[in-house]
Amino acid sequence: MAQSAQAAGRKTAAGNMAAEIRAEGIGKSFGTFRALKDLSLDIGRGEFLTLLGPSGSGKTTFLMILAGFEKPSSGRLTRDGVDITAMSAEQRAFGMVFQGYALFPHMSVEENIAFPLHIRKIAREEIRRRVGEMVKRVGLGGHERKLPAKLSGGQQQRVALARALVFEPPVLLLDEPFSALDKHLRGLMQEEVKRLHQEFGTTFVFVTHDQSEALSLSSRVAIFNHGELLQVGSPQDVYERPANRFVSEFLGEINLLPLQELGRAGGGVSGRCGDARLEVPGDAAIGAGGLLAIRPEHMELSGAPRTDAVNCLAGTVTGTTYLGPATRIALATAGGVALTLTMPTERAALALREGPDVWITWPRDKGFLLPGEP
Repeated sequence: MAQSAQAAGRKTAAGNMAAEIRAEGIGKSFGTFRALKDLSLDIGRGEFLTLLGPSGSGKTTFLMILAGFEKPSSGRLTRDGVDITAMSAEQRAFGMVFQGYALFPHMSVEENIAFPLHIRKIAREEIRRRVGEMVKRVGLGGHERKLPAKLSGGQQQRVALARALVFEPPVLLLDEPFSALDKHLRGLMQEEVKRLHQEFGTTFVFVTHDQSEALSLSSRVAIFNHGELLQVGSPQDVYERPANRFVSEFLGEINLLPLQELGRAGGGVSGRCGDARLEVPGDAAIGAGGLLAIRPEHMELSGAPRTDAVNCLAGTVTGTTYLGPATRIALATAGGVALTLTMPTERAALALREGPDVWITWPRDKGFLLPGEP
């Protein structure tokens, strides 16, 4: 599965944009622990690639290898065809935004932003021009002479972004930069980073364990687990067509229905779930059984079986949770399979008014087949 995911990642990058960075068979071991396992991935010029996965999945290790702070145990990195595996972080000259901001506490906002330009011996007038421009672009006008301790968390993060972008790096690496922010500030900074990426056109590689953050920011998402790259694709691809059960369950809620007696049907695959015959599109390999996966928001309820529905299951409502504009409904099928469904609250009230016994339906093209025990 990891090999096919990596092949898909190469195809996507090559098909849509020139590959700026190519990782070939990257492995990393710390003693006997393998943090990365033969990872291959193309990063397209100007894209926003998010490395997503749970803690310990290898995403930050890979970012540190990209930055030049860690050396791979095996494999190589190239940029525009040039081998950079042995290059130091300074030689690569990538921008970096750390989780803890890493601002100089004794320097003002403008001094922090100017620091990488002084290191590169840029002319004083050019430094003044670039810093002034960056202060405006990240919305820090009026704060130029403040020390970091006098800034809010969101303002400190803006300083860190400005400092990382002011020297016009070819690649910007961001290591969970919003983890210390509250929910409101996090949302504001996500929009800020998205805007800056569009304005600068710089290649962004972003690490997070937050699924919604990855889906909302990225042009592509690379999903890691236990040191392996499991799937690479657009946010829509990985959410609506996950490559395996881990990806489907990691990216939000998912319902899994066991299917038996798999066979071909109408250009797709059908299988039996209890007394019902269910269908999914695609040309998945036919085996003894599998799992039909469907997102909660794609399911509907009705008080009677729908004759026009391909997929229709009898169920019983076991609980509801009010979420404001939406209601989460817990159900159990006649065969005892637990399901979750999410509907707009007004529609949910109408669907439930006739009692707990309902019929569950969903469009054929919204389901997908995963390998697994039936």
